[in-house]
Amino acid sequence: MKNLTPLPNIILRPMVERALTEDFGNSGDITARLLVPESASGSLVMRARETGVIAGMQAARMTYDLVDPSVTFDVLSPTGTAVDSGDIIARISGPSRSLLSAERVALNFLGRMSGVATLTSKYVALVEGTSARIAATRKTTPGLRALEKQAVLAGGGFTHRESLSAAIMIKDNHIALAGGVDAALGAIKKNADHMTKVSIEVDTLEQLSKVLTWGPDVVLLDNMGPDMLKDAVKIARNFDGPTPALEASGGVNLGTVTDLAETGVDVISIGALTHSAPNFDIGMDAA
Repeated sequence: MKNLTPLPNIILRPMVERALTEDFGNSGDITARLLVPESASGSLVMRARETGVIAGMQAARMTYDLVDPSVTFDVLSPTGTAVDSGDIIARISGPSRSLLSAERVALNFLGRMSGVATLTSKYVALVEGTSARIAATRKTTPGLRALEKQAVLAGGGFTHRESLSAAIMIKDNHIALAGGVDAALGAIKKNADHMTKVSIEVDTLEQLSKVLTWGPDVVLLDNMGPDMLKDAVKIARNFDGPTPALEASGGVNLGTVTDLAETGVDVISIGALTHSAPNFDIGMDAA
């Protein structure tokens, strides 16, 4: 399990507050308020209903902290923990109304993020023994990128650009609007800060040979099959100059990722880690 750094509260808290505001509506939990005496207390357990990797626990805990600081939230399976179906991942106790009111938001965070972590772990397992890293992209749920990227890390993957300002990434539309590969890279080399890494996307071997002469930090090999990727790796490795990191991307799935990794690329970026991860089933039961 990776040593995961918790998200700073200034980043996480607005996400949780938005989710609670959405769920509480104009009047809060009218069901719990009408059915449960204010003085009632109880205990619940969160239990994994399938095998996978837990993520989003920090958000789940903060959900209860914001609803009622008197609730006790004991984490048994921190973010990054592998669990089996039936494992108890957290115990929660306190005022019954609070336990019920925060339940759905806490489970939504856990289910979504654990789904991302679990899917990522499957991809990571399939490239074990190769030099390839599995990385996420910016195809994240709006407003939840930091949590989803952390979930990818929990599953053994790596992050890609965190934002548009994190690195320069020249894609096909940039090249088209700039007037070609040489024009795009020329402008970047002339104007970019020396501390900023440069990545450029290519989809042909001819483009690859051209961009290598500019010395980019990363070349994204877009929608290339295994045979073409092997040729691209050979061209880049035999180039008489700096060798960029080689990233494969486009149409990657669980059935193809091993073949792509075995071509010798350094990174395989996969949008599906965040945009298509299934929800991880977690139940909340009375203790």
